Order: sequence, then C-alpha cells, then structure tokens
Amino acid sequence: MDAKTDTSFDDIPEIALDWHRAGKGAVLATVVQTWGSAPRPTGSMLAVSGEGELMGSVSGGCVEGAVVAEAFDALDSGKATVLEFGVSDDEAFAVGLACGGTIRIMVQPVGDTGGLPEATLAELVAARAERRPAAYVVDTADWSHRVAGPEAFPDRFRMDRSGFEEDEKTFVAIHNPPLRMAIVGAVHISQPLVQMARMAGYDPFLIDPREAFGSESRFPGEEISHDWPDEALAAWGLDARKAVVTLTHDPKIDDPAILTALKSEVFYLGCLGSRRTHGKRVARLQEAGVSEAEMARIHAPVGLDIGAMSPAEIAVSVMAEITQVLRKGS
Repeated sequence: MDAKTDTSFDDIPEIALDWHRAGKGAVLATVVQTWGSAPRPTGSMLAVSGEGELMGSVSGGCVEGAVVAEAFDALDSGKATVLEFGVSDDEAFAVGLACGGTIRIMVQPVGDTGGLPEATLAELVAARAERRPAAYVVDTADWSHRVAGPEAFPDRFRMDRSGFEEDEKTFVAIHNPPLRMAIVGAVHISQPLVQMARMAGYDPFLIDPREAFGSESRFPGEEISHDWPDEALAAWGLDARKAVVTLTHDPKIDDPAILTALKSEVFYLGCLGSRRTHGKRVARLQEAGVSEAEMARIHAPVGLDIGAMSPAEIAVSVMAEITQVLRKGS
C-alpha cells in the first residue's frame, strides 16, 4: 500500500553524502510503507551521522528514537534493514502516531555494499542538483539498487508517489524537482493566484514588463521580473516541472511567452481569454508557425469551467486545472 509522497525538495540526501565524505559516517532512513495513521508520508527521510547529528524526520516519539539506535547499529554492521513498528490506539501517542497504525522504515548505511553505496547516492544527488527527476530503486530482498528516470515509472513521477511495486520487495523513492509556476501578467487574478500556487507547493515567478503593474506594493515579497516574457522565461529556465500561465490579454506580452513555452517541456500552458479571444490567438500563432500539435498543448480559456466570476474564483479554477493536468495528464 502506497501513501502520498512528501514532495518537498529538501537536502537530506545531500547532507548524508556530505557527512559520509567528511568521514563522520552517515545513514539514510526512509519511510517505505504505512498503514493507518502515520505522521510522515512514504518517501520521507531522516539522515543520521556517526556523530549523532540528525536531519529530517520519519516519524516521532519513540519510533524515531528507535530508528536512530538502529542507524548506529547499521553503521557498525554495514548492512541495510527494514524496520516495522505497529501500535494500538492506546499506545499511538507515545510513539508519535495520531492513532493506531503501522510504519515500515528502511535503514541504509552510506558507503557500504550492503547499504547505499556512495556512487549511487552521488548519482542521485547530481540528478537533484540538475533538476532532473530521478528515482532511487532498491530491491529489499537482495539490496540491489539503481537510479532510474521518469520513463521507468511515469505514473509514480506524475503523482509524486513513492512506494513498493507489486512484487512487495522493490521500493521506488521518487525525487522530483520542486514545482514552479510562471505567471505572465501582474493583474488582479495574479494576486490570489500567487498565494494559491505557493499554498499548493509551487514557487511562483511573476513576469510583467509594466512596472506599475508588477510592483512590490501589489505583490509584496514575490519574485518579479520586468523583462519581456520571452527573455524572462529563457533566463528562468523551463522544464517538465514548471507551469506557465498568461493573463494579460495583451498579445504583445502574452504571445512571446506562449511561443517560448511551446518550445519547452512545461507540463502546463494556460492562457486567459474568451473563446473568441483564443480564436484570434490561434490565428496569430499559426502565422508564427505553431503546429496543430503544439496548439493543442494550450489550455484556453484557462482554468476548469466552474462558473468562476471573481479574480479569486478564476484563480481557483486555474489551480484546479493545473493540478488535474499534473496528476492525471493532459
């Protein structure tokens, strides 16, 4: 049984690799399965150094203390293991569970053939540094391991879902880059959209060459670019973990962003405007050489049709559609 993966792009693998290379010794503990209540989802990690330093979390209370003790044993033995903790409702609070449940945690010493070899961890860390989606795959029967790409587990990558395969011995830990969203146009809809995007786990990036619109006073604390959208997007970088939303209604601003996004692997491109407005947009893009297949990638009118009226309601519809495309595909 799989649980929703923690999608935060923390530095636990990097820290474990640094500790190992510094000669401290390091162990990676990973939640591989849960049933019932569990405070940390499948894929959550805890790094333990040989000097007793901790980073991350796999549970709480006595469970985490027991994992740390097992980590020191793993450093001594050089062998990986899978721990299982099961508690009743009465005992749950004391071991960090909200109510009764079971949790399995894989404990692997770094640098040992019976654990997680340094080369494999370094390969994973390199992929993360380059924003390449990567999966750490380990057979818990013979402890063979490899790093794989999205083509090996497309559904798991799309859903950010770590877990065991059907054979119940092959564990796949998904390491996706963080989600990011470029919003072209510092308009009224953008104000609630940047807030909703951040709440949903995205790092928003606001683009508007009109400085009066894209001002700090209207968007306090946000990352704002006043470059033209094609230049801003090229400098920001576009990949399969990014979404682009255009909201200005102004072809001079929206169209360069659309053309740039269509040349990339962004998983979502949505454009504000009525069907009539989009028809005119399609004609312009066809003149610019955009193919029918590329045109089909555009979600317009942007957002799910939920009858949205206010800027906040439109932002809700946009976030809903982006989530649908991310999790279910186009």
